[in-house]
Amino acid sequence: MQASLRNIIASRIGQEKFSPVRAEELTGIEEMDVLDLMAAARLAVSSHGVKPFTCGILNVKSGQCSEDCVFCAQSGHYNTNVNSYPLLTTQEILDRVERLRSFNLKYLGLVTSGASLTRGEFTQLLESLKALKARFNAKICASLGHIDAEMGAELKAIGLTSYHHNLEGSPGFFDKICSTHSQEGRIDTVKKARESGLRVCSGGIFGLGETWQDRLEFAAVLAELDVDAIPINFLRPVAGTPAGERSPLPARDALKIIALFRLMNPSRDIHICGGRELTLGSLKGMVFAAGANGIMVGDYLTYPGSDYQSDQAEMEVLGLS
Repeated sequence: MQASLRNIIASRIGQEKFSPVRAEELTGIEEMDVLDLMAAARLAVSSHGVKPFTCGILNVKSGQCSEDCVFCAQSGHYNTNVNSYPLLTTQEILDRVERLRSFNLKYLGLVTSGASLTRGEFTQLLESLKALKARFNAKICASLGHIDAEMGAELKAIGLTSYHHNLEGSPGFFDKICSTHSQEGRIDTVKKARESGLRVCSGGIFGLGETWQDRLEFAAVLAELDVDAIPINFLRPVAGTPAGERSPLPARDALKIIALFRLMNPSRDIHICGGRELTLGSLKGMVFAAGANGIMVGDYLTYPGSDYQSDQAEMEVLGLS
């Protein structure tokens, strides 16, 4: 790495935020210098005392989504042969979540497909969340699409910990991800969740053809919104979707994205979710060296995750369990 870039990193470690302008100066580093960038990001984790954690999700309403997000297996606009089903009952949710009980999760989230829930579905899910909170030793979270202030207050009142709602990408790139709704609506939901007193989890997906400038703009938006946690997903191409023919990101780019998001959001939780196994392969444990402090374990919404014991062994070796 050039001396000037080393000085930029050194001058910012331990400070509050790495500006988009400064971060942009780092995107041209040669492959051999990715380790230096990762080391800087890891130092930022240590400087801010960010703690390691694991999270898991359960897909409780699947498929037939009215939105046209180009990467999504659950969109009703595409023929992906995804398993579709209506909102699960409370008992079905409790039965399915039993598999996750041994995973020692810090956060467990229920996820529904679609732009939002009907009032009837939302009331039903509130009861399921109450039952889950009483039975499961983890902080309970939800990802239910768009919510208003009243819904946010109801979720907070039953003891929900976090609300998850991804922005997916930068404002300048969002129209290439989805055409059926605006990013402004997503930002409004993030703000409503924050105003309700909920911890806010919001991030996005990479590998859809976005530029490094798009990525840095996105990191800056999340920093400005001051979200509590940033989930980073990497494209896992799904046949039948517009992004289905794309190749996975190179592992070096994925690690660089994690490091830059850490440097621009030094005190936030950054956890690596979908696409981790495909994009990083045998290097998937290096997400922690690149600045992440959490991973999603267990299965994803529509496809299996990696073996939990393998993930746990990697974290133990690194002293993160």
